[in-house]
Amino acid sequence: MNEMQLKYGCNPNQKPSRVFMENGDLPFEVLSGKPGYINLLDALNGFQLVKELKKATGLPAATSFKHVSPAGAAVGLPLSDTLKKIYFTDDVELSPLANAYARARGADRMSSFGDFIALSDECDKATALLIKKEVSDGVIAPAYSDEALEILKAKKNGNYNIIKINPDYKPAEIERKQVFGVTFEQGRNELDINDELLSNVVTDNKTLSDEAKRDLKIALITLKYTQSNSVCYVKDGQAIGIGAGQQSRIHCTRIAGNKADIWWLRQSPKVLGLQFVDGIKRADRDNAIDVYISDEHDDVLKDGAWQNIFKVKPEVFTKEEQREWLDKNTDVALGSDAFFPFGDNIERAKKSGVTVIAQPGGSIRDDNVIETCNKYNMAMAFTGIRLFHH
Repeated sequence: MNEMQLKYGCNPNQKPSRVFMENGDLPFEVLSGKPGYINLLDALNGFQLVKELKKATGLPAATSFKHVSPAGAAVGLPLSDTLKKIYFTDDVELSPLANAYARARGADRMSSFGDFIALSDECDKATALLIKKEVSDGVIAPAYSDEALEILKAKKNGNYNIIKINPDYKPAEIERKQVFGVTFEQGRNELDINDELLSNVVTDNKTLSDEAKRDLKIALITLKYTQSNSVCYVKDGQAIGIGAGQQSRIHCTRIAGNKADIWWLRQSPKVLGLQFVDGIKRADRDNAIDVYISDEHDDVLKDGAWQNIFKVKPEVFTKEEQREWLDKNTDVALGSDAFFPFGDNIERAKKSGVTVIAQPGGSIRDDNVIETCNKYNMAMAFTGIRLFHH
Protein backbone atom coordinates (compact mmCIF):
# COMPACT_ATOMS: atom_id res chain seq x y z
CA MET A 1 0.00 0.00 0.00
CA ASN A 2 1.44 3.38 -0.97
CA GLU A 3 -1.34 5.63 0.37
CA MET A 4 -3.53 5.96 3.46
CA GLN A 5 -6.44 8.35 3.87
CA LEU A 6 -6.68 10.20 7.19
CA LYS A 7 -9.74 11.59 8.94
CA TYR A 8 -8.28 15.12 8.81
CA GLY A 9 -4.98 16.98 9.13
CA CYS A 10 -3.67 18.80 12.21
CA ASN A 11 -7.18 20.16 12.84
CA PRO A 12 -10.68 18.94 11.89
CA ASN A 13 -11.12 21.72 9.31
CA GLN A 14 -8.00 20.63 7.40
CA LYS A 15 -9.41 18.26 4.81
CA PRO A 16 -8.66 16.23 2.76
CA SER A 17 -5.74 14.54 4.48
CA ARG A 18 -3.58 11.55 3.56
CA VAL A 19 -0.09 10.08 3.78
CA PHE A 20 1.49 8.52 0.72
CA MET A 21 4.75 7.43 -0.89
CA GLU A 22 5.90 8.88 -4.20
CA ASN A 23 7.81 5.65 -4.83
CA GLY A 24 7.13 2.26 -3.30
CA ASP A 25 4.87 1.25 -0.42
CA LEU A 26 4.42 2.85 2.99
CA PRO A 27 7.03 1.44 5.40
CA PHE A 28 4.44 0.70 8.08
CA GLU A 29 1.26 -1.29 8.56
CA VAL A 30 -1.65 -0.35 10.81
CA LEU A 31 -2.63 -3.44 12.79
CA SER A 32 -5.40 -1.76 14.78
CA GLY A 33 -7.05 1.64 15.10
CA LYS A 34 -7.12 4.64 12.78
CA PRO A 35 -4.07 6.87 13.40
CA GLY A 36 -4.39 10.55 12.58
CA TYR A 37 -2.04 13.11 11.07
CA ILE A 38 -0.35 14.09 14.36
CA ASN A 39 -0.30 10.45 15.52
CA LEU A 40 1.79 9.52 12.49
CA LEU A 41 4.11 12.50 12.91
CA ASP A 42 4.74 11.37 16.49
CA ALA A 43 5.10 7.73 15.48
CA LEU A 44 7.60 8.27 12.68
CA ASN A 45 9.72 10.78 14.62
CA GLY A 46 9.60 8.58 17.71
CA PHE A 47 10.70 5.45 15.92
CA GLN A 48 13.69 7.23 14.42
CA LEU A 49 14.68 8.34 17.92
CA VAL A 50 14.49 4.89 19.52
CA LYS A 51 16.21 3.23 16.57
CA GLU A 52 19.16 5.59 17.04
CA LEU A 53 19.19 5.11 20.82
CA LYS A 54 19.39 1.35 20.31
CA LYS A 55 22.25 1.76 17.82
CA ALA A 56 24.17 4.17 20.07
CA THR A 57 23.81 2.23 23.34
CA GLY A 58 23.10 -1.38 22.38
CA LEU A 59 20.07 -1.32 24.69
CA PRO A 60 16.36 -1.50 23.89
CA ALA A 61 14.84 1.97 23.85
CA ALA A 62 11.47 3.67 24.18
CA THR A 63 10.10 7.16 23.85
CA SER A 64 6.87 8.89 24.81
CA PHE A 65 5.91 11.49 22.17
CA LYS A 66 3.43 14.37 22.36
CA HIS A 67 2.88 16.96 19.64
CA VAL A 68 5.98 16.09 17.63
CA SER A 69 8.42 16.27 20.55
CA PRO A 70 9.43 13.63 23.10
CA ALA A 71 8.08 13.97 26.63
CA GLY A 72 10.50 11.22 27.65
CA ALA A 73 13.08 8.87 26.18
CA ALA A 74 15.10 6.09 27.77
CA VAL A 75 17.04 2.87 27.36
CA GLY A 76 16.25 -0.39 29.13
CA LEU A 77 18.34 -0.24 32.29
CA PRO A 78 16.91 -1.88 35.45
CA LEU A 79 14.82 0.29 37.76
CA SER A 80 15.70 0.96 41.37
CA ASP A 81 13.05 0.23 43.97
CA THR A 82 12.36 3.95 44.25
CA LEU A 83 11.88 4.37 40.50
CA LYS A 84 9.60 1.33 40.45
CA LYS A 85 7.46 3.04 43.06
CA ILE A 86 7.22 6.47 41.40
CA TYR A 87 6.58 4.83 38.02
CA PHE A 88 3.87 2.62 39.58
CA THR A 89 5.58 -0.60 38.43
CA ASP A 90 6.54 -2.11 41.79
CA ASP A 91 3.91 -4.84 41.41
CA VAL A 92 4.88 -6.15 37.95
CA GLU A 93 7.74 -8.00 36.27
CA LEU A 94 9.65 -5.83 33.81
CA SER A 95 11.57 -6.88 30.72
CA PRO A 96 14.42 -4.64 29.45
CA LEU A 97 12.03 -3.04 26.94
CA ALA A 98 9.40 -2.52 29.64
CA ASN A 99 12.06 -0.83 31.78
CA ALA A 100 12.76 1.51 28.89
CA TYR A 101 9.09 2.46 28.48
CA ALA A 102 8.54 2.82 32.23
CA ARG A 103 11.43 5.29 32.29
CA ALA A 104 10.28 7.15 29.18
CA ARG A 105 6.71 7.45 30.42
CA GLY A 106 7.57 8.13 34.06
CA ALA A 107 9.97 11.02 33.65
CA ASP A 108 7.26 13.58 32.85
CA ARG A 109 3.93 11.91 33.48
CA MET A 110 1.98 15.12 33.01
CA SER A 111 3.29 15.67 29.48
CA SER A 112 3.07 11.96 28.60
CA PHE A 113 -0.68 11.80 29.25
CA GLY A 114 -2.17 10.71 25.91
CA ASP A 115 1.20 9.96 24.35
CA PHE A 116 2.23 8.06 21.25
CA ILE A 117 4.79 5.37 22.11
CA ALA A 118 7.74 4.23 20.01
CA LEU A 119 9.68 1.04 20.79
CA SER A 120 12.99 -0.06 19.30
CA ASP A 121 12.33 -3.79 19.67
CA GLU A 122 9.47 -6.26 19.43
CA CYS A 123 6.77 -5.29 21.92
CA ASP A 124 6.59 -8.05 24.50
CA LYS A 125 3.88 -8.96 27.01
CA ALA A 126 5.52 -7.04 29.90
CA THR A 127 5.65 -3.81 27.89
CA ALA A 128 2.11 -4.27 26.60
CA LEU A 129 0.83 -4.69 30.16
CA LEU A 130 2.44 -1.36 31.11
CA ILE A 131 0.94 0.36 28.08
CA LYS A 132 -2.46 -1.14 28.92
CA LYS A 133 -2.55 0.83 32.19
CA GLU A 134 -1.71 4.23 30.68
CA VAL A 135 -3.74 6.82 28.80
CA SER A 136 -2.13 6.66 25.37
CA ASP A 137 -3.08 7.17 21.70
CA GLY A 138 -0.96 4.44 20.17
CA VAL A 139 2.31 2.58 19.73
CA ILE A 140 4.76 1.90 16.90
CA ALA A 141 7.25 -0.99 16.96
CA PRO A 142 9.02 -3.28 14.50
CA ALA A 143 7.06 -6.31 15.75
CA TYR A 144 4.64 -7.55 18.43
CA SER A 145 4.48 -10.85 20.24
CA ASP A 146 1.15 -12.65 19.95
CA GLU A 147 0.41 -11.99 23.64
CA ALA A 148 1.33 -8.30 23.39
CA LEU A 149 -0.82 -7.81 20.30
CA GLU A 150 -3.81 -9.42 21.99
CA ILE A 151 -3.42 -7.13 25.03
CA LEU A 152 -3.04 -3.97 22.97
CA LYS A 153 -5.90 -4.76 20.58
CA ALA A 154 -8.26 -4.85 23.57
CA LYS A 155 -7.29 -1.30 24.60
CA LYS A 156 -9.81 1.48 23.88
CA ASN A 157 -12.44 -1.09 22.94
CA GLY A 158 -10.34 -2.20 20.00
CA ASN A 159 -9.61 1.32 18.72
CA TYR A 160 -6.07 1.67 20.07
CA ASN A 161 -3.58 2.58 17.33
CA ILE A 162 -1.03 -0.19 16.77
CA ILE A 163 1.52 0.34 14.01
CA LYS A 164 4.10 -2.15 12.80
CA ILE A 165 7.06 -0.54 11.00
CA ASN A 166 9.69 -2.12 8.79
CA PRO A 167 12.94 -1.69 10.79
CA ASP A 168 15.02 -2.02 7.61
CA TYR A 169 13.29 0.84 5.78
CA LYS A 170 15.67 3.55 4.56
CA PRO A 171 14.16 6.86 3.42
CA ALA A 172 15.48 8.87 0.50
CA GLU A 173 18.49 11.09 1.17
CA ILE A 174 16.51 14.19 0.18
CA GLU A 175 13.37 15.15 2.11
CA ARG A 176 10.70 17.70 1.21
CA LYS A 177 7.77 19.51 2.79
CA GLN A 178 5.48 22.36 1.82
CA VAL A 179 4.73 25.57 3.71
CA PHE A 180 2.31 28.12 2.27
CA GLY A 181 2.49 26.40 -1.08
CA VAL A 182 6.29 26.62 -1.17
CA THR A 183 8.27 23.36 -1.29
CA PHE A 184 11.29 23.07 1.00
CA GLU A 185 14.01 20.54 0.22
CA GLN A 186 16.99 19.44 2.28
CA GLY A 187 19.25 16.49 2.92
CA ARG A 188 18.07 14.29 5.76
CA ASN A 189 19.88 14.72 9.07
CA GLU A 190 21.81 11.45 9.04
CA LEU A 191 24.36 12.56 11.64
CA ASP A 192 25.70 9.61 13.61
CA ILE A 193 25.85 10.54 17.29
CA ASN A 194 28.75 8.61 18.81
CA ASP A 195 31.66 8.95 21.24
CA GLU A 196 33.74 10.85 18.68
CA LEU A 197 31.35 13.80 18.94
CA LEU A 198 32.25 14.02 22.64
CA SER A 199 36.03 14.02 22.17
CA ASN A 200 36.57 17.80 22.25
CA VAL A 201 36.30 18.52 25.98
CA VAL A 202 37.04 22.23 26.43
CA THR A 203 36.86 22.58 30.22
CA ASP A 204 39.56 22.09 32.86
CA ASN A 205 37.78 18.91 33.91
CA LYS A 206 38.34 16.50 30.99
CA THR A 207 36.73 13.42 32.56
CA LEU A 208 33.75 11.83 30.86
CA SER A 209 32.94 8.39 32.25
CA ASP A 210 31.35 5.72 30.08
CA GLU A 211 28.05 6.40 31.85
CA ALA A 212 28.38 10.13 31.20
CA LYS A 213 29.05 9.51 27.50
CA ARG A 214 26.02 7.22 27.31
CA ASP A 215 23.79 9.83 28.90
CA LEU A 216 25.14 12.64 26.72
CA LYS A 217 24.46 10.57 23.60
CA ILE A 218 20.92 9.93 24.85
CA ALA A 219 20.49 13.68 25.34
CA LEU A 220 21.79 14.54 21.86
CA ILE A 221 19.74 11.87 20.08
CA THR A 222 16.63 13.00 21.95
CA LEU A 223 17.33 16.60 20.89
CA LYS A 224 17.73 15.51 17.27
CA TYR A 225 13.99 14.75 17.24
CA THR A 226 12.76 17.56 19.53
CA GLN A 227 11.30 20.79 18.16
CA SER A 228 13.90 23.53 18.57
CA ASN A 229 15.17 25.37 20.50
CA SER A 230 15.63 22.47 22.88
CA VAL A 231 17.62 21.30 25.92
CA CYS A 232 17.61 17.85 27.53
CA TYR A 233 18.67 16.64 31.00
CA VAL A 234 19.53 12.94 31.31
CA LYS A 235 20.35 10.73 34.30
CA ASP A 236 21.02 6.99 34.46
CA GLY A 237 19.92 6.25 30.91
CA GLN A 238 16.77 8.33 30.71
CA ALA A 239 15.72 11.86 29.88
CA ILE A 240 14.45 13.50 33.06
CA GLY A 241 13.66 16.94 31.65
CA ILE A 242 13.11 18.16 28.08
CA GLY A 243 12.58 21.80 27.17
CA ALA A 244 11.25 22.08 23.61
CA GLY A 245 10.28 24.75 21.12
CA GLN A 246 11.38 27.86 23.01
CA GLN A 247 12.71 31.01 21.39
CA SER A 248 15.45 31.56 23.98
CA ARG A 249 18.04 29.08 25.22
CA ILE A 250 17.65 30.04 28.89
CA HIS A 251 13.91 29.33 28.78
CA CYS A 252 14.65 25.85 27.39
CA THR A 253 17.15 25.28 30.18
CA ARG A 254 14.72 26.48 32.85
CA ILE A 255 11.74 24.48 31.60
CA ALA A 256 13.78 21.29 31.25
CA GLY A 257 15.46 21.92 34.60
CA ASN A 258 12.12 22.43 36.33
CA LYS A 259 10.90 19.11 34.91
CA ALA A 260 14.09 17.40 36.09
CA ASP A 261 13.55 18.89 39.55
CA ILE A 262 9.98 17.59 39.72
CA TRP A 263 11.24 14.14 38.71
CA TRP A 264 13.77 14.19 41.56
CA LEU A 265 11.36 15.67 44.13
CA ARG A 266 8.93 12.83 43.44
CA GLN A 267 11.60 10.52 44.90
CA SER A 268 11.83 12.44 48.17
CA PRO A 269 10.64 10.79 51.39
CA LYS A 270 7.86 13.36 51.78
CA VAL A 271 6.36 12.59 48.38
CA LEU A 272 6.93 8.84 48.66
CA GLY A 273 5.14 8.97 52.01
CA LEU A 274 1.94 10.53 50.64
CA GLN A 275 -1.08 8.32 51.35
CA PHE A 276 -3.71 8.58 48.64
CA VAL A 277 -7.34 7.62 49.02
CA ASP A 278 -8.31 4.25 47.57
CA GLY A 279 -9.43 4.26 43.96
CA ILE A 280 -7.84 7.56 42.98
CA LYS A 281 -7.09 7.74 39.25
CA ARG A 282 -3.48 7.86 38.10
CA ALA A 283 -3.89 11.26 36.43
CA ASP A 284 -5.45 12.75 39.58
CA ARG A 285 -2.61 11.32 41.67
CA ASP A 286 0.00 12.81 39.29
CA ASN A 287 -1.73 16.19 39.33
CA ALA A 288 -1.90 16.18 43.13
CA ILE A 289 1.83 15.41 43.42
CA ASP A 290 2.72 18.24 41.02
CA VAL A 291 0.55 20.71 42.92
CA TYR A 292 1.85 19.47 46.29
CA ILE A 293 5.47 20.31 45.36
CA SER A 294 4.54 23.59 43.64
CA ASP A 295 3.81 27.08 44.95
CA GLU A 296 0.09 26.22 44.73
CA HIS A 297 0.32 23.47 47.38
CA ASP A 298 -2.41 25.21 49.41
CA ASP A 299 -4.86 24.13 46.69
CA VAL A 300 -4.56 20.48 47.76
CA LEU A 301 -3.90 21.07 51.47
CA LYS A 302 -6.77 23.40 52.33
CA ASP A 303 -9.71 22.06 54.32
CA GLY A 304 -12.26 20.30 52.14
CA ALA A 305 -9.76 19.56 49.37
CA TRP A 306 -7.18 17.20 50.79
CA GLN A 307 -9.77 14.68 52.03
CA ASN A 308 -10.68 13.92 48.39
CA ILE A 309 -7.05 13.04 47.61
CA PHE A 310 -5.19 11.94 50.74
CA LYS A 311 -6.00 9.59 53.58
CA VAL A 312 -3.94 11.75 55.93
CA LYS A 313 -3.32 15.49 55.50
CA PRO A 314 0.34 15.90 54.37
CA GLU A 315 2.75 18.36 55.89
CA VAL A 316 3.82 21.27 53.72
CA PHE A 317 6.94 20.50 51.66
CA THR A 318 8.76 23.78 52.24
CA LYS A 319 11.05 25.44 49.70
CA GLU A 320 13.96 24.97 52.09
CA GLU A 321 13.24 21.24 52.40
CA GLN A 322 12.89 20.93 48.64
CA ARG A 323 16.20 22.70 48.02
CA GLU A 324 17.92 20.43 50.51
CA TRP A 325 16.61 17.38 48.65
CA LEU A 326 17.42 18.81 45.21
CA ASP A 327 21.02 19.32 46.27
CA LYS A 328 21.32 15.54 46.59
CA ASN A 329 20.78 15.08 42.84
CA THR A 330 24.12 14.73 41.04
CA ASP A 331 25.73 13.26 37.93
CA VAL A 332 23.12 14.68 35.55
CA ALA A 333 24.06 15.10 31.87
CA LEU A 334 22.88 18.05 29.81
CA GLY A 335 22.64 18.39 26.04
CA SER A 336 21.74 21.43 23.97
CA ASP A 337 20.79 21.49 20.28
CA ALA A 338 22.66 24.79 19.76
CA PHE A 339 25.32 26.77 21.61
CA PHE A 340 24.77 28.33 25.01
CA PRO A 341 25.05 32.11 24.49
CA PHE A 342 25.53 32.98 28.18
CA GLY A 343 26.79 31.40 31.38
CA ASP A 344 23.35 31.78 32.97
CA ASN A 345 22.35 28.47 31.36
CA ILE A 346 25.17 26.75 33.23
CA GLU A 347 24.15 28.41 36.50
CA ARG A 348 20.60 27.07 36.04
CA ALA A 349 21.86 23.63 35.07
CA LYS A 350 23.97 23.46 38.22
CA LYS A 351 20.81 23.79 40.34
CA SER A 352 19.53 20.53 38.84
CA GLY A 353 22.66 18.47 39.46
CA VAL A 354 24.36 18.78 36.05
CA THR A 355 28.02 17.73 35.99
CA VAL A 356 28.61 17.00 32.27
CA ILE A 357 27.47 18.94 29.20
CA ALA A 358 27.50 18.52 25.42
CA GLN A 359 26.74 21.43 23.13
CA PRO A 360 27.91 22.64 19.71
CA GLY A 361 29.98 25.63 20.90
CA GLY A 362 30.59 28.57 18.62
CA SER A 363 29.17 31.45 20.67
CA ILE A 364 31.15 34.69 20.89
CA ARG A 365 30.79 34.15 24.65
CA ASP A 366 32.17 30.61 24.72
CA ASP A 367 34.86 31.80 27.13
CA ASN A 368 32.21 32.91 29.64
CA VAL A 369 30.33 29.60 29.33
CA ILE A 370 33.55 27.60 29.79
CA GLU A 371 34.55 29.75 32.76
CA THR A 372 31.18 29.11 34.42
CA CYS A 373 31.60 25.37 33.90
CA ASN A 374 35.10 25.52 35.40
CA LYS A 375 33.70 27.31 38.45
CA TYR A 376 31.64 24.19 39.20
CA ASN A 377 34.20 21.63 37.94
CA MET A 378 31.85 20.53 35.15
CA ALA A 379 33.14 18.74 32.06
CA MET A 380 31.83 20.17 28.79
CA ALA A 381 32.32 18.85 25.26
CA PHE A 382 31.93 20.97 22.14
CA THR A 383 30.38 18.74 19.46
CA GLY A 384 30.64 21.31 16.66
CA ILE A 385 27.26 20.04 15.39
CA ARG A 386 23.92 21.84 15.65
CA LEU A 387 20.78 19.70 16.01
CA PHE A 388 17.87 21.95 15.08
CA HIS A 389 14.66 20.09 14.20
CA HIS A 390 11.57 21.68 12.64
